Amino acid sequence: MKILVIGSGGREHALLWKLAQSPRVTNLLCAPGNAGTAELAANHPVAAGDLPGLLALARSEQVDLTIVGPDDSLAAGIVDLFQKEGLRVFGPVAAAAQLESSKSFAKEFMVRHGIPTAGSATFSNPVAALAHCSTASYPLVVKADGLALGKGVVIAQSRQEAEAAIRQMMIGKIFGDAGNTVVIEEFLTGPECSLHALIDGKDYLLFPDAKDHKRALEGDHGQNTGGMGTISPSRVVDPPMQERLKQEVMEPFVKGLAADNLPFQGMLFPGLMMTPCGPKVLEFNCRFGDPETQSLMRRLKSDLIDLIEATIDGKLAGSNPIWDERAAVCIVLASGGYPGPIEKGKVITGIEKASADPDVVVFHAGTILNDGQVVTSGGRVLGVTALGYTLEEARRKAYAAADKIEFEGKQLRRDIGA
Repeated sequence: MKILVIGSGGREHALLWKLAQSPRVTNLLCAPGNAGTAELAANHPVAAGDLPGLLALARSEQVDLTIVGPDDSLAAGIVDLFQKEGLRVFGPVAAAAQLESSKSFAKEFMVRHGIPTAGSATFSNPVAALAHCSTASYPLVVKADGLALGKGVVIAQSRQEAEAAIRQMMIGKIFGDAGNTVVIEEFLTGPECSLHALIDGKDYLLFPDAKDHKRALEGDHGQNTGGMGTISPSRVVDPPMQERLKQEVMEPFVKGLAADNLPFQGMLFPGLMMTPCGPKVLEFNCRFGDPETQSLMRRLKSDLIDLIEATIDGKLAGSNPIWDERAAVCIVLASGGYPGPIEKGKVITGIEKASADPDVVVFHAGTILNDGQVVTSGGRVLGVTALGYTLEEARRKAYAAADKIEFEGKQLRRDIGA
């Protein structure tokens, strides 16, 4: 079976790493890929946003299945395009991907179907959004409606901060068209966690829970990022809570899809806040998380391709994957300056030393090969991912491995999973 994975991040490297273990897979391709995916797959220099180019690649290479990683490719309608051309592809169509690409669309869906979420108001006019700030309670959350690489969320402690965020998003266009509309939400408190669930249109298969660390700095300070590290399990979802999440989030979601005639086949990845009043959905994502996937693929013992195909074929009901009971920790090594402006082309050393522990896998994200050397090419560079019989053991192994890797400007959080 020949499989194409679209994307160039740590998520895609982790998916390829898992797919490569399947006896059903004969060839792997990645577009555009990174220095790590090149060790597992044939990289092709086609951007994840180049839908015609990706279609031509899948056709010319006679790909049996395409797995879509990035959110913007899904939002642009790559699944619709491939399905129209008779190609087998994993991911939701653009209409369903709006649950991630438009926060206001997702909010309306949650309210309509009784899925617990923060109270909110949506604005497409900056004057109206600014006026709302004069009567709001603080802190509050300002979100760009569209896709913003995980960075379009501002927690405003005061009216001044809220107004500044609105002006930057709606007038200054720091996130481009993603900020044409903003969603202003009540501020929720409590530990966060992430769910992943495959959805075949009528049934769902829940993965183990995980927790991302979104802020750039230790102690959950600094700017929002695409994610600085993950743990799985999250330590906040016990069996009774898992049942509650099924009843309050997943089952209403699947019923809502049917009620709205919204076709969804792919991965749903809700971000949750475990508030004193119970779990509430912060956002929906319609693809594998990054860096959650790095931890989850380390724990998955079953064949990933079987689960992907069961999702596409509407046969998830019979799936019962096996998971490693050990904990997983992923530490993201980022470029200096991230999530702001960064310098690229910094030589990376120590990856082989870091990978010497059999419980450690280093997943590449923002890397490329340059004259035989692995160099930095993005904000999040590597995801050092370890397994341990306890979370503390996994943390110890991950940080010991991370400390063996060097590149100019390297930054990481020391409190992932602490």
